[in-house]
Amino acid sequence: MNNQKKKIFIDGSEGTTGLRIFERFENRDDIELLKIPSESRKDPAVIKQFIHDSDITFLCLPDAAAREAVALAEGEDVVLIDTSTAHRTEAGWAYGYPELSAEHRKAIRTGRRIAVPGCHATGFITLVYPLIANGILPADYPVSCFSLTGYSGGGKKMIAEYEGENRINELVSPRQYGLSQTHKHLKEMKAVTGLAREPLFSPIVADYYSGMLVSVPLYTELLNGAQTPETIYAMFEKHYAGEQFIRVMPLGAEAESRNFLGSNNYSGWDGLEIFVCGNDERILLSSRFDNLGKGASGAAIQCLNIVLGCDEAKGLQL
Repeated sequence: MNNQKKKIFIDGSEGTTGLRIFERFENRDDIELLKIPSESRKDPAVIKQFIHDSDITFLCLPDAAAREAVALAEGEDVVLIDTSTAHRTEAGWAYGYPELSAEHRKAIRTGRRIAVPGCHATGFITLVYPLIANGILPADYPVSCFSLTGYSGGGKKMIAEYEGENRINELVSPRQYGLSQTHKHLKEMKAVTGLAREPLFSPIVADYYSGMLVSVPLYTELLNGAQTPETIYAMFEKHYAGEQFIRVMPLGAEAESRNFLGSNNYSGWDGLEIFVCGNDERILLSSRFDNLGKGASGAAIQCLNIVLGCDEAKGLQL
């Protein structure tokens, strides 16, 4: 794209993800933000005009509304960056995780339709994609994963529930959900990594605003080759070499926090940390980040920056 200011429209600017994207645009001199009147936020004709007038439109909407917005953009010369689940595994859409491979970054840079990864999926795919791409994890490995998140991931309704004056006592404790094993992120977790089946996935929401810790345990005897924490660490170091958003933490780094890994340490940060723990028989892989940062809005703006050809971290917190 050329050096003129790019016109940006956020469809769904009053939701949690849309608001965080809006905040990240403060003090940027390379964009012009198109602001839709509040009374017209759900008017298809007005939305279509704003999409038409923009160079890049962010879709921060529920799945059904995102699909409707894409239909409104049909034939328009506009880049769509969708933060919903609707298009993450759909043909013709770039998956918005550039660190996975050179091909992923190129698809974002040259694409007109970009799907931002889900928050849980980001943590999981960060860990599993390189294992399969480097021939370490068999595609038919029975993968399991648990993920601890702050309540902001549930959107405005859950935020109001947790922050209400008369909330129920149960909200003080962590709560497991996704009990039917049909969580909406499972489809991309399988498709993007190349797994033969969807993982056993146990998400947990706890009483803090934002932050996420995703963990995948592995038996080394079921991996390809003689794998140890040292070999897995070296693989991650090589795979993510030079990536400014991803830190592969040194082996034993968890000792600095008394062998605990907190999940809200980086609320407001747009990067991601990888930890390799365990022993020669059982390895525990963990990724730690902000579900609203690298897990949502931060990832969306990183994709925008790639499209614009500027520093990927522009406007972000690293």
